[in-house]
Amino acid sequence: MTESKERLPAQRTWMVVLQKVGTPIASVALAIIVGSLIMWVSGYDPMAAYAALFQGAFGSPKAIGETILRATPLILTGLAVGYGFRAGLFNIGAEGQLFMGGLMAAWLGVEMAGQPWGVTVPAIIVASALAGAAWAFIPAILKARVGAHEVITTMMFSYIARYLVSWLVAGPFKAPGPTPASPMLGLSAQLPRIQDLFSESTLAALPFLGLGRAHTGIVLALLAAVGVWFILKYTTLGYENRAVGFNLGASETAGISVQRTIVKALCISGALAGLAGAVEVVGLHHRIFDQFSAGLGFTGIAVALLAKNNPFGIIPAALLFGALSAGSGTMQLVAGVPQKIILIIQALVIFFVGAEQIVLWFVTRRQKEAISGAE
Repeated sequence: MTESKERLPAQRTWMVVLQKVGTPIASVALAIIVGSLIMWVSGYDPMAAYAALFQGAFGSPKAIGETILRATPLILTGLAVGYGFRAGLFNIGAEGQLFMGGLMAAWLGVEMAGQPWGVTVPAIIVASALAGAAWAFIPAILKARVGAHEVITTMMFSYIARYLVSWLVAGPFKAPGPTPASPMLGLSAQLPRIQDLFSESTLAALPFLGLGRAHTGIVLALLAAVGVWFILKYTTLGYENRAVGFNLGASETAGISVQRTIVKALCISGALAGLAGAVEVVGLHHRIFDQFSAGLGFTGIAVALLAKNNPFGIIPAALLFGALSAGSGTMQLVAGVPQKIILIIQALVIFFVGAEQIVLWFVTRRQKEAISGAE
């Protein structure tokens, strides 16, 4: 009896871990299974499709680099959405905040042409984060002061940002030429590619470092994940954020200003999304053009949901979506499966996040069995 009671805390710990990890794994597994059925019914070979997908995402150093490249902005937009979720806020406007961060990066990169890299790039990163935060500020004030739902306001601001950028790159901020895009940034305003940090002899000796287009923005994304984790876990700001997300009434009773916390949470969320826009501009495109994001802000919502808003869980979740994106072209080329199937699988992953109820049922049942055994 005593031995059973001693094992009970360990069993409960294991069940909590199962609950946190089991839901994402179950969601991905179910999405793969259902995606396989869709391919099979459509006349495609699921095994060949997934083999080609894996080859395109991880089959070579260049493929791995492409996966890292696609995952980098998703880590930042996932952190943006996840931080808002922790305060009970659904920031669906990360796409617009990303656009404004990218616009600021492109404009400042042009304005600071000729300045040293060590001055230009940090200035762009800080300014882009502030631009994203500023774009989230008005929805935050509306939410805090009059209760306007952040889903509606942030979504509307996303449309404003998207079409503002579209107008600017086709007019006042357009570079010479037929393409509606801003001027190209100079080297002093670009993040270097990872493989460019090494000499040709080093790359010849260590070919796994030849990561293609992957750039050092991944370092910024990983540092942001560590920073968000630290803020949420060890700072007063993070405590207030989590408290408001857990219970508004109890937070007010405890002396926490709910209005200020809402504003701070949405602005920090917007700043992270703005960083994603900066990374895309200074790390990949080196300019901004019409609809340069391709839905990265909205995919960040899926990343945050799959990771259950855990800053460290967002990293593998973003890598998963990055791998699906990077490998979809190879899947179509080798196995003949349309890339739209990948979008279906991504949607299924989010749909099966609802598998949490299955995991909760299993955990609850195991807890009851463990308690009964201990008694």
